[in-house]
Amino acid sequence: MGVSAVFALDLKGKVIIARDYRGDVALNCTDRFTQHLADVESESELTPIWEDNGVTYAYVQHNNLYLLAVTRTNANAMAILTFLHKLIQVFTHYFRELEEESLRDNFVICYELLDEVMDYGNPQFTEAQILSEFIKTDAHQMEVTNVPRPPMAVTGAVSWRSEGIKYKKNEVFLDVVESVNLLVNSNGTVVRSEVTGALKFRTYLSGMPECKLGLNDRVVLETQGRNSKGKSVDLEDIKFHQCVRLARFENDRTISFIPPDGSFDLMSYRLSTQVKPLIWVECHVERHSKTRIEYMVKCRSQFKERSNAAGVEIRLPVPADATAPQVRTSMGSATYAPEHQALLWKMKTLPGGKEYLLRAKFTLPTVTAAEDVVERKPPIQVKFEIPYFTVSGIQVRFLKIIEKSGYQALPWVRYITVAGNYEIRMN
Repeated sequence: MGVSAVFALDLKGKVIIARDYRGDVALNCTDRFTQHLADVESESELTPIWEDNGVTYAYVQHNNLYLLAVTRTNANAMAILTFLHKLIQVFTHYFRELEEESLRDNFVICYELLDEVMDYGNPQFTEAQILSEFIKTDAHQMEVTNVPRPPMAVTGAVSWRSEGIKYKKNEVFLDVVESVNLLVNSNGTVVRSEVTGALKFRTYLSGMPECKLGLNDRVVLETQGRNSKGKSVDLEDIKFHQCVRLARFENDRTISFIPPDGSFDLMSYRLSTQVKPLIWVECHVERHSKTRIEYMVKCRSQFKERSNAAGVEIRLPVPADATAPQVRTSMGSATYAPEHQALLWKMKTLPGGKEYLLRAKFTLPTVTAAEDVVERKPPIQVKFEIPYFTVSGIQVRFLKIIEKSGYQALPWVRYITVAGNYEIRMN
């Protein structure tokens, strides 16, 4: 990647720690960084990456710190930002809270970590759990004869997993989680729809297991010569965790990996095809006078009848001065939340293929001018979770766990669809 140096600065631009990896950028380049921040008039004009006099600056702000990386090479900008976020995770793992005071109190550990996470400007080991095995916060108290030997994860190819992991019960939990992002215009037209998904693992496996995962992805099935009509899905922007053997995937489309211990996202993807709204909300507003307003809200579930949505919440924006609500619902309960300037309609469960109504009346005590003021209405926001269901239709065809000791592991697979940025504009 070719990073020349990494700095941690306070909000005034004063350097707290600095690590020069290549020696090709003057360390006073932080003065230019501070000047640039001062010259930008508004935060909206700030960009995380910019170039000045042949030096590229990339930074991330965290609490009362700036983490800055500089380089003279034509480096991958996203890789640098990813490294800085990984560095935040490492420091947070060690110090619990990453801020100016925690860095000043742990100079020695900071420089030890900076020496390990990067070598000559190239990222090396950024897994906090692995680093904590041989860089310990009380290392200065240890005798020379007890200096820990670097784990195999550092010297070998599996930098994300430690040796000697043991569990009495070996289990794997896989959640296929899809988030629906939707924006509906005030005239009922779907302006934007998108599904983002992730395969979220929690692994409790002993030893160094080899896992193989098969999906009903169309690319996979067509490569294997199967009939993919009606049973497969098109996935876009697929991104894998570093543990996945990409060469193996390119060769025969098998997702093969040695998993990290605990929780991690194996894969993320996107589905950009037009998505039918799972929960449709219509809202009709009537102003009976200057002091009374009435809402009639219709909620319709547009997924299959055998599915049920859980934790449904419809946030209906109301005027800031609305008082004395009178609410009736055919399903669930509704409460007025003046701190959010909204009426919250909640349903514990919402079966598929059903329609329910809410009626609400409010008084408006505020005296307004004769002319109607055009006000910007916030959109209706919808939250929900539908278990045992995915919009894309993705399915895990198999999940195999093989370990040299030959133990049997129990894989558990669950499918969940949740509301992401799900908004419906009002008239």
